[in-house]
Amino acid sequence: MRKLLALSSAMILALGMLAGCGSKDNSGNVAANADGTFTVGICQLVQHEALDAATQGFKDALTAEFGDKVKFDDQNAQGDSNTCATIVNNFVSANVDLILANATPALQAAAAGTNSIPVLGTSVTEYGVALGIEGFTGTVGTNVSGTSDLAPLDGQADMVKELFPDAKTVGLLYCSAEANSQYQVDTIKTFLEGHGYTCTYYAFSDSNDLSSVTTKAASECDVIYVPTDNTVASNAEIINNICLPAGVPVVTGEEGICKGCGVATLSISYYDLGTATGKMAAKILKGEAKVSEMPIEYAPNFVKKYNKTICDQLGVKIPDGYEAIAE
Repeated sequence: MRKLLALSSAMILALGMLAGCGSKDNSGNVAANADGTFTVGICQLVQHEALDAATQGFKDALTAEFGDKVKFDDQNAQGDSNTCATIVNNFVSANVDLILANATPALQAAAAGTNSIPVLGTSVTEYGVALGIEGFTGTVGTNVSGTSDLAPLDGQADMVKELFPDAKTVGLLYCSAEANSQYQVDTIKTFLEGHGYTCTYYAFSDSNDLSSVTTKAASECDVIYVPTDNTVASNAEIINNICLPAGVPVVTGEEGICKGCGVATLSISYYDLGTATGKMAAKILKGEAKVSEMPIEYAPNFVKKYNKTICDQLGVKIPDGYEAIAE
């Protein structure tokens, strides 16, 4: 009798877990819950302006579609990739219906943590690099898809040339622990060299050596370029406190970093990027699309923006066609 009761209890527990969230297969397809509700886990690497905006856009898009039928488990890893893995594992144990992985380490943790729950990345620069896919053609083909925050690197190199045509040296300042940062500086280096600049890498491993590496770059270069980089985004003030007194302008990969330490950027709207990701999620949850067949989506618009305060302090003249960043 005890064995029978134990077996019955286990069966009830299992049925309860299945009723709590939709079922999935290894293509990341979702079967809607009986009550029409969904639970979405959000793993955001760190809190800063760009990632916050992407998360908000995602949530707003899904709320507009489902109202109070969608519930969010919103978790922040505080910049620790190991914490991303812990968060994802908790989502998997809870059998959430979909995971938003905001930033590359969060995406890598989610891709490693589940092959059945649909995973959508956002604020990820290059999925082939992030997931180690050789010859990536734009569709992951598993339970992973999402949106990319990659702005045209050739356009950013053109911006450096437009603003600083007489400069000779450009320092490429980035976090070596972020694979997509390495990809960006490697790519833009070719474009900058095509414009006649001499480029030097200045890699830091984490925020602890950011100050010393930035000081070296500012002492050796006419201009500094910083890619879309989460460590920089969380510590832009450190760069500004070194480069501004040294009179060295910084061109950045995205608006949030530019607001903190840059003169100009060719940037996207991270809120719009998150909104696009939310619309992808809605299609998956409604059964209108399979995540395994969804290509990575890119921001449709790029805007030239400048930091008026820093430009004025450095005496940088901004040509027509640039929009001032709101202070």
